[in-house]
Amino acid sequence: MANNNGILSGIYSGLTNTYSYLASQYPEGLTLEKLNEARTKSTNLNVLNQSFASYLQSNFTNIDKDGDGIITSEEMNNLSNMISTQGLTKAELTQLYASGSSGLSESTMTKILEHFDDMDTNHDGRITSAEISAYDINCARMEVEDEFNNRRATDMSVFYGDSSSTSDTYSLLSYKYKSNNKS
Repeated sequence: MANNNGILSGIYSGLTNTYSYLASQYPEGLTLEKLNEARTKSTNLNVLNQSFASYLQSNFTNIDKDGDGIITSEEMNNLSNMISTQGLTKAELTQLYASGSSGLSESTMTKILEHFDDMDTNHDGRITSAEISAYDINCARMEVEDEFNNRRATDMSVFYGDSSSTSDTYSLLSYKYKSNNKS
């Protein structure tokens, strides 16, 4: 998977940028009603990321921790910090993926969702960029080990020499034959 130096960073930066844009339109506070209004404004069609706005809309009550009906910049910062430090649940990732706002390729997101439980090494129900990276590194290591073990077990040309090889390549036993040929 690409750019593991914060694979989820696109998600929280997208949410933060979307919130910032909306907050600039509604300086008195971003309420659910204003969020709904912003999503339907024709002036926002080419500017507002509807996918991230949809995520904010459907998770409004979870983001509005104090329950005052307004998402504040502090609450948005808390969400971003929580995503970057604690990660996302499979349900949250699925929702972001379904809305098109994950910022990740379809193949990457599919891989994350398919292997979510394997990636969640601390079994907290959330995955972080670090857990995704560790999973990728472990998979790459295992692939190299499997390739090496398979080659070691099946490629006897390393020991006996490959009959189709050129004369300047040799097997582990070639030294014996070379020393006998020098006489």
